[in-house]
Amino acid sequence: MRLSMTMPATAREAELIQEELRSRLDLVGPGERRPARVAGVDVAYADDRLAAAVVILDGVTLQVLDQVAVPGRVAFDYVPGLLAFRELPSVIQALERLSVTPDLVVCDGYGIAHPRRFGLACHLGVLTGLPAIGVAKTAFVGAYDEPAHERGAWSDLCLDGDVVGRVLRTQDGVKPVFVSVGHAVDLDTACHNVLALTPRYRLPETTRAADRLSREALRSTSGI
Repeated sequence: MRLSMTMPATAREAELIQEELRSRLDLVGPGERRPARVAGVDVAYADDRLAAAVVILDGVTLQVLDQVAVPGRVAFDYVPGLLAFRELPSVIQALERLSVTPDLVVCDGYGIAHPRRFGLACHLGVLTGLPAIGVAKTAFVGAYDEPAHERGAWSDLCLDGDVVGRVLRTQDGVKPVFVSVGHAVDLDTACHNVLALTPRYRLPETTRAADRLSREALRSTSGI
C-alpha cells in the first residue's frame, strides 16, 4: 500500500482540503459485519514528538496479527478539527509497513461527527480506500440524550438536525463511546462491530492495543 497526503501550509488550506475530499466519502457502505482483520489506530504525544501505531487484530479471536509503530515529529499545529494533519503522515507510514491489509480501520477519533463532517476516520478512509470508523471517548460536536445503562443501548448524536453518530454503551453502567461513520461503512454496521470489539472493556480492543503500542514506542524513542 503506497499512499500520499497533501499537507497544507495554513489552517484555511487544511479546511479546503477537507472540503474537497469530503465529496469522495462513501457513507452508505454497508461494510462487513464480520471483518476478518480489524485495525486499530492511535497516536501518542510528548511535546513535538509522536508515535503512531497500527495494530491489526483477528476479527473473531481478537488476537494480534500484525502491528507497526512509527515515531515522528508533529507535522501540523494543533487546531481543533484539523487533527488528521498532525497524525496521518505517521499513521500512513505505519499502514504502508503492515504485512496484511485490514478489512476495517477503527480510529481513536471521529468520522462525520465533526464540524465539517470530515474527521480523522473520514480522511484516512478516503486516502486508503479502506472502510473506517471513528470511536471517540468524548463528544466533539453535537447533542444527544444519555442512553440507557445496559450494554448495547444507544442514542443518536445530532448536529444541525442531522444524525452524525451514535452514543453507544459498550458495557453495563460505564460511560458511553461516540461512534461515527468514516468511510465505506454504515452506522448500524459500525456499532455492530464496535460491540464485537468490546467484549470486556469500554473501549474497543483495537484501540486499547494501538494505545499501548504507541505509548511504548514513544517511551522507547524519547526516554519518557
